[in-house]
Amino acid sequence: MTMTITELERSLRALRLSGMTATLETRALQVAQQQMDFIEAFSALVQDELDRRRSRLIDRRFKLSGLTERKDLKDFDWSYNPKNPRRDILELANLKFIDEREDALFIGSPGVGKSHVAKALALLAVQRGYTVFYREAHVLVEDINQARELGELRKYRATIKAADLVVIDDLFLRKLPPHAGDELADVIMSRYEKSSTLVTSNREIDDWAKLMGDAVIVTPLLDRLMHHGHLLKFVGKSWRLKESADRLAKNRQTA
Repeated sequence: MTMTITELERSLRALRLSGMTATLETRALQVAQQQMDFIEAFSALVQDELDRRRSRLIDRRFKLSGLTERKDLKDFDWSYNPKNPRRDILELANLKFIDEREDALFIGSPGVGKSHVAKALALLAVQRGYTVFYREAHVLVEDINQARELGELRKYRATIKAADLVVIDDLFLRKLPPHAGDELADVIMSRYEKSSTLVTSNREIDDWAKLMGDAVIVTPLLDRLMHHGHLLKFVGKSWRLKESADRLAKNRQTA
């Protein structure tokens, strides 16, 4: 017995084929108008289902990663700060450093693009099937302390350790609590030569010992991070100051 479109859609939903359900009527119309034959239309339906599943999988990975915004290197204005390490950034964008379990450290003043690039690389990794764990440095320390208080520290550390890429963003943007250096060192050292870690910081490496309050921790931490690592220095003017100036100028024009 031939099913109607409505019956077919109901059956596809029952089979959890939401991608096919969403485009069934369109594909049927294309066949009716002889834009496609049956095999072409069926192939398109299968691809629609695959695309929907891939999209949902990426969305789930994105939510699990801790990323809160989708940054893209295509949106990065290389001309604004032309001294930024464009070639090195694009080299990292092929994500071979993740396969080779290498690390990366981005150094530069606030607003020059470090976090944008780090988040863009993390999003690329999510889209290509890698597991990603993203946290701002102060949030990571807070989460670790909370996990310890709840008796879930082992589980939380296992989650961090299992990620293909860990991004620790904005290190030293906020003052770290006592013993935070120990926590960060534990994360980085536990992943050494096992998985990739990317750290961004607005402070020069020479300042780290003073900011962490423990020079003994900093030396082995940096040793692990840089042994198989990429050090990229970002220089130039602040994007945020530019955007604020642009908004101010726009408001004056419309006033």
